[in-house]
Amino acid sequence: MRHWSVAGLAALCLGPGGAHADDIADLRALLASGEGEAALQLAERAAAAKPQDAALRFLQGVALMDLQRDADALAHFTAMTQRYPELPDPWNNIAVLHVRAGQLELARQALETALRHHPGHRTARANLGEVHLMLAAQAWELAAASGPVDVLLMRRLEGARALLAAAPAPGR
Repeated sequence: MRHWSVAGLAALCLGPGGAHADDIADLRALLASGEGEAALQLAERAAAAKPQDAALRFLQGVALMDLQRDADALAHFTAMTQRYPELPDPWNNIAVLHVRAGQLELARQALETALRHHPGHRTARANLGEVHLMLAAQAWELAAASGPVDVLLMRRLEGARALLAAAPAPGR
């Protein structure tokens, strides 16, 4: 599953000022290069200077995710949904965190919330499809384990597993 579409969020949140654009560009570069700790420190400083800036706060959460601080990231993105309920990206990232934790139903609910706020959000839509596929595979695995071999069921399960194996790992 994909976890961040900073371009979309930044387009919604960017205001005037070159320093802000520089912070965003620097954060994106640090995250892309795998420097999560440096990105988190920069995001915290920048967000402290601009506490109303949703794009900076979002990237702070992404840095927490990249550092595998999932509980902190979940709390961070949940707080963002309280402050900016109309933004789909925090909901999308909450879904990614739920998938990481194996909570597929909660992930589905978060993605549906993201899509209620922004029906055209491509990343959330794609992630919802992937979560549906995971839920289907889970249901087919339970069905396969509870009775005699069903060839059609096994084909579906194998197809779902192949699709899921070809997808990028959650969180990227």
